[in-house]
Amino acid sequence: MNEALKVQMDGLLEKYTELLLGETSPELKEQVQAWVLYSHIAKTMPPLVQHWNSTYPDAKEDMRKLIAEIKALNEQYRNKK
Repeated sequence: MNEALKVQMDGLLEKYTELLLGETSPELKEQVQAWVLYSHIAKTMPPLVQHWNSTYPDAKEDMRKLIAEIKALNEQYRNKK
């Protein structure tokens, strides 16, 4: 991936994080990126996610917590509007 595309994708992720949560930071962007990737793979290749979940049960629980945190932050942001 060329540098210009990396910068543009980072900008896209930053804006998505801001629109989703009402704020952005490197940590929030990283969390949203993990959530987006996991969600996409879960929808397009469910058996892969099932295998990953059974192989790494601790990571599965961490991902559940991350998803719940993002959902809560999004709800807080929407309620502020």
